[in-house]
Amino acid sequence: MDDRFTIALIYDFDGTLAPGNMQEYDFIPAVGKSNKEFWSEANALAEEQDADMVLTYMARMIQEAKSKGLSLRREAFQESGRRVTLFQGVREWFSRINRYGAERHIRILHYINSSGLKEIIEGTEIAHEFRKIYACAFLYDVDGIAYWPAVAVNYTNKTQFIFKINKGVESVFDSKLVNRYIPENERPVPFRHMIYVGDGTTDIPCMRLVKNSGGHSIAVYNPDQKGARKELASLIRDNRVSHVCPADYREGSEMDRLVKTIIDKIDLDDRLEKLEAVK
Repeated sequence: MDDRFTIALIYDFDGTLAPGNMQEYDFIPAVGKSNKEFWSEANALAEEQDADMVLTYMARMIQEAKSKGLSLRREAFQESGRRVTLFQGVREWFSRINRYGAERHIRILHYINSSGLKEIIEGTEIAHEFRKIYACAFLYDVDGIAYWPAVAVNYTNKTQFIFKINKGVESVFDSKLVNRYIPENERPVPFRHMIYVGDGTTDIPCMRLVKNSGGHSIAVYNPDQKGARKELASLIRDNRVSHVCPADYREGSEMDRLVKTIIDKIDLDDRLEKLEAVK
């Protein structure tokens, strides 16, 4: 029997699948800065020149690497990704959830939607699990050296990738197809078949878009941070997310039970819809 339909699980990366920011594991220590120094300088530059904070952090990465004589090759960023540590259970999560979907003849696709760096994510041990990684990226010259931003993903333009997934447009470059009218029931991944997982403010527009369009949004927090759940509770109160739970992806965890229950609900809704259509 073929897959009956597709569910898209869309994740932010920093603070969602891995603690902290991905640049903090390897890149920032290599340029001899503290995390606080690096981000303060990038954000101060944005404020001073009224610029986008994502573009200024990318500019600082290029400047700092050049000044310290570090490699700006794609492979060097990917090497940095090998040092990123993940939340508990993330490594085994994808195959378990895929299996859960397959048992119900549902295809599960995983996507990244992040303001972090695509090249670093490509170097992590879970990069192969994703259908597509939407994230910031650099342009590279003929010698393979990063020199300019190719893609900058901030909290509002993150929503464009939700529409790309919805319409089955994988290319970042293609803006024609994503803007073409396709009836909702003909789209490869309807919003009601989406589960968005993020960890806070930069994900709010995406979480709200998915939730308000009939999908499910989950805000996760670092289980080691005291009071983190309480801080995110306002997102439920403000009707921005459906659920809040710890970023613990092990079998039997709250997250594991929640996502499987959402898959069950989407499954039952689909069956009910088909029964109603028969009448």
